[in-house]
Amino acid sequence: MKNHMKTIILVIVGAAILIGSIWGVNESRYPNVPAFDDHFTRKFLNKDKKAADGFYEFKSKTGQYTMWFPEEYQVLHKYREDYTRNGESYENWSAAYIKPYENDQQTYAINVKFSENDTKSELIYVESLFKEQLGSKKPKQLETSNTRIYYNSAYTYFRGTNQHIVHDSKENPPNLYVAYVADKSSDKVIKLIYDSVGENTETNQMDRKKWFLKMLKNIHFNEGK
Repeated sequence: MKNHMKTIILVIVGAAILIGSIWGVNESRYPNVPAFDDHFTRKFLNKDKKAADGFYEFKSKTGQYTMWFPEEYQVLHKYREDYTRNGESYENWSAAYIKPYENDQQTYAINVKFSENDTKSELIYVESLFKEQLGSKKPKQLETSNTRIYYNSAYTYFRGTNQHIVHDSKENPPNLYVAYVADKSSDKVIKLIYDSVGENTETNQMDRKKWFLKMLKNIHFNEGK
């Protein structure tokens, strides 16, 4: 009886060691960055396709687009509304990066909303987005070979429940960036909003703008879907 129990214990211990070894090998296959530390986030990322300057390729679960995803961020999924999708026509998700700062923290977040909007009404959608988010109707524009990009930024803060928007970047570096990216060959669009909260979150305006534009320029809509 004692020998039998010893055998069972040895089998259990051996199985645990084997499972642990397999788990360790599987985990070692992923890059050692926060995005891949989260099991939900890594479902969207291509571990073998690192983009330049700390980004990995993000593949939408709609199958309709890919984009660059910053390696420090993780896709939120604690609540049902954090990630929502409707087949191949709609997807809405947010990702965040939280950094300790002195006795507080700095929070950086992006929100991406994929949908299909009638190209004929594009300027109406663009005007509405920038009016709502930045109180501005005149975004900057640029194009890639496949997309039209509208974007702008501002410094925002709350006094009580009232949001204040400051467009003078010399006074305060922008902490809110907004973009509307439209596919040239279909009605597919992405609205992308980045914002940061906390003291000294934005210390280099040019670096942040380059970072934001890299994401925008590397949004690729899939053809024929």
